[in-house]
Amino acid sequence: MPKVCANISFLWKDLSVPNRVRAAAAAGFGAVEILFPYDDPMPEVQSALAQTGLSLALINCPPPNYTGGRRGFAAVPEDRDRFRQDFRRALRYAKALKVEHLHVMAGVAMGPEAEATFIENLNWACDHAPGQSILIEPINAEDMPGYFLSDFDVAARVIDAVGARTLGLQFDAYHAHRITGDLAGTWAAHGARARHVQVADHPGRNEPGTGEIDLSGFFDQLKADGYDGWISGEYAPKADPEAGLDWIRQTS
Repeated sequence: MPKVCANISFLWKDLSVPNRVRAAAAAGFGAVEILFPYDDPMPEVQSALAQTGLSLALINCPPPNYTGGRRGFAAVPEDRDRFRQDFRRALRYAKALKVEHLHVMAGVAMGPEAEATFIENLNWACDHAPGQSILIEPINAEDMPGYFLSDFDVAARVIDAVGARTLGLQFDAYHAHRITGDLAGTWAAHGARARHVQVADHPGRNEPGTGEIDLSGFFDQLKADGYDGWISGEYAPKADPEAGLDWIRQTS
């Protein structure tokens, strides 16, 4: 049965990160995501996770927070050294916080050399961290112009080329809808590689049920296919987060 997770980089943004963890637990979530935990007080986050019993399902690599900067380096040929340095730092955080999945961001790049670099760096990362689940995520080109990984077929090709048991797909329903316009068909084609699912509606990237995406049908599809990983709410709430949690009941 799928499990629900809260992306607290989006939810309860008026609270400190440790208190966001506590708010997620009080709302009934079983885990949280923190996109970039690198500037947060690690002992306080560890304490909040321990107190609530929540796990940390996912963080992004590379650190630090990319505000105003580039969004990843794994597919950028001239940044191999930077990627590996940042991956090592992200891995230290992942181990300390007992993170389930580490999302490796491809960065802005294009062409065959970028794909070859992405595969090379992911091979290195999987070898360097054999016990860590590593994910890659297609992100739509409107939200992140120039991002290398904006196609699910390319993601599948990269995952298959690496061939590591620890490498999988981070499947974001919002991005799938914006990339293909066919969420159900995209899941049917690529869901077998998915280790982690994220949801938000469109337009607005708000909570499920506020837009045009058939997320209720998507939840039924996940259940029918036996998906048993996390379903994470990665959305900007339209009002108080607690007011927009009806979607959780649809996942069970």
